[in-house]
Amino acid sequence: MTTPSNSDDIFWMRRALAQAESVLYTTAPNPRVGCVIVRDGRVLGEGATQPPGGPHAEIRALLDAQARNETVEGATLYVTLEPCSHFGRTPPCVDAVLAAKPARVVVAIGDPNPLVNGQGLARLRAAGIAVTTGVCVEQALAINAGFISRMSRGLPWVWMKMAASLDGRSALHNGMSQWITGPEARADGHHWRARSCVVLTGMGTVLKDDPLLNVREVETPRQPRRAVVDGLFGIPESARLFDGGPVIVFTAREDAAKAARLAAKNVQVVVLPGPTPGRVDLVGMMQWFAQAQFNEVHVEAGAGLSGALVAAGCVDELLLYLAPVLLGDAAGMVRLPMLEHLDAARRYAFIDSAQVGADLRLRARVEGAWRTLMQRVALPPIAS
Repeated sequence: MTTPSNSDDIFWMRRALAQAESVLYTTAPNPRVGCVIVRDGRVLGEGATQPPGGPHAEIRALLDAQARNETVEGATLYVTLEPCSHFGRTPPCVDAVLAAKPARVVVAIGDPNPLVNGQGLARLRAAGIAVTTGVCVEQALAINAGFISRMSRGLPWVWMKMAASLDGRSALHNGMSQWITGPEARADGHHWRARSCVVLTGMGTVLKDDPLLNVREVETPRQPRRAVVDGLFGIPESARLFDGGPVIVFTAREDAAKAARLAAKNVQVVVLPGPTPGRVDLVGMMQWFAQAQFNEVHVEAGAGLSGALVAAGCVDELLLYLAPVLLGDAAGMVRLPMLEHLDAARRYAFIDSAQVGADLRLRARVEGAWRTLMQRVALPPIAS
């Protein structure tokens, strides 16, 4: 077998990443993983992780090769995340890979899950299979930032979606905000809702907009959970989001009778009082999400909750849609304390920009949070 060049590895790993991206909406709480099996520049089989309880990417690719009457022995297997080596809802993927006897396995990133964490790679190497690691690391992490964050930090990956004018205004002083951006930007925002595990808003938004918070603009077989931060537990029981689908209300105030009435509407009430009376413990809320196996949190809230989440260090990424319009003296996006010095400003690194219809989408993230994840998944870019 001819040993592929590094450019060949990147080419095929990108194909495996495309497989992982095809299941962005469906695998949670499991990671999105893609796998491609190749021999001499020809695909023998490929696949992506199925919804929880279904086969993982490696198994799907092996089954695809079997359906094509292809023999995998001696081939190269590309996978976007280290093969699992433990029993969960399904048997260990590394067992199936070992049984297939590929000559080589190429892995993008390691899995910090304590039940995996290098054990899959160790078993492959012990069986004499050549292992190459560290191919397309950033791209693979971007697809699974939430899963990696939950496994390594005990926190979900949190992005905050905002829509604003060129002068940074998100609503008029009378509260009108629909619609600053165009339909294409709104549809794109629903894509980000769909890939998340939960859409989070605040009590102010519920009172002002009475939103549904569901995904409507893109097709998805799975609706994310919906959640509201409501410190005083004053949410109207007639709110539209109480439509029978599961909802979580985080509050700082006990009210067993109201909680019981809401439970009949499929609403889970979580009491998490913070140090300030009447306020929810926002850091504790994020820890609760992680313990409940929520990988990614999509925030769509008003300036008050948005500012509180930023101030508490709960936001990893900003998803900002800018409309080509000036609103002048109007409400801002985030309410934060006044600063006396610029060195106290909260800073982000731009990672992406794209025109979406008439609007501009900007993404920026907290570099320290991203570096932490990179350190947890990076594998030496060597073959063994």
